[in-house]
Amino acid sequence: MTTTGTTERPARHRPRGLRDFYENPAVPVASGDARSLRQARMLAAALGPATRGARVVLDVGCGDGSAARAAAPLLAGHRVIGVDWSQDALRRAHAHLPYVVRGELSEGGLPFADGAADAVLFSEVVEHLVDPDSALDELRRVLRPGGHLMLSTPNLAAWYNRGLLLAGVQPVFSEVSLRAIHGRPGREVVGHLRLYTARALKEFVAASGFDVVRLAGAPFHGVPRPLRGLDRLACAVPGAASILLLHARKA
Repeated sequence: MTTTGTTERPARHRPRGLRDFYENPAVPVASGDARSLRQARMLAAALGPATRGARVVLDVGCGDGSAARAAAPLLAGHRVIGVDWSQDALRRAHAHLPYVVRGELSEGGLPFADGAADAVLFSEVVEHLVDPDSALDELRRVLRPGGHLMLSTPNLAAWYNRGLLLAGVQPVFSEVSLRAIHGRPGREVVGHLRLYTARALKEFVAASGFDVVRLAGAPFHGVPRPLRGLDRLACAVPGAASILLLHARKA
C-alpha cells in the first residue's frame, strides 16, 4: 500500500452542495397549514374575490404544493402557478396545483415577463437564500405596479428563542451545519442561511423597493403540544411570534 501526504475521503463523506441538499426528498419542504392559512387569508383580502377578475399568483418556492393546497379554498378562481427549481418538488406539487413551472431566482431569473403577476407568495424561502437581495429584485420585476408580495419566514426573535439565547442555547430555526443538529432544539436539518427579526425584515423589504402594508404573526407547527396555546397567543405580538407574515406592495 502506497501512502502520500494526503488521503482522499470516500465520496459518501464529501461535502454536499446546497442544490444537492434541497434536491434530497427527505429534506422537509412543508411548514404547516396554520401559517399557510393565515397567509392565504391576507392574500385573499388583498386580491378580492375572483368575480372582480382572476389574478395571477406565483407561488415561488412552492415546494411540494402543500401550502397551495391549504390556501386553495381561499384563492378559488385565481390562477395560482407553482414555481420551484427542484424537479422532485414540482412532481409532488403537481398533485395540488394545475400549473407548475420550473424556475430559479438566479441564473437568468424567473421565466415570466416584467409585470406578469398580480401577487407573489414567497413562503419560507428567503431564509434559505445565499443572495436574498437579488431574489427580491427578481420578484419585484415580475410583479405589476402595485402588485402584492406575501412573504413568510421564521422569526429569529420568537418568544422561545429569546429565552434560549439567554440560556446560551442556539435558537430554533438557526443552522450551523447541513449534516446534523448542533446546540439547538429540534430534529430536522432544514438549511436556513438567513434569519430575520420583525424590524430587520421590514427594513430589508422596504429597501428592495416595496411598501410594507402589514406585518402579522403565525404559529409554528413544530412547537411541542403543551406550548402550542402560548405560541398562538404570541401571534398577537408579531415581533414575538414564531413565524413572520409580511404583506408588501410593489412601490
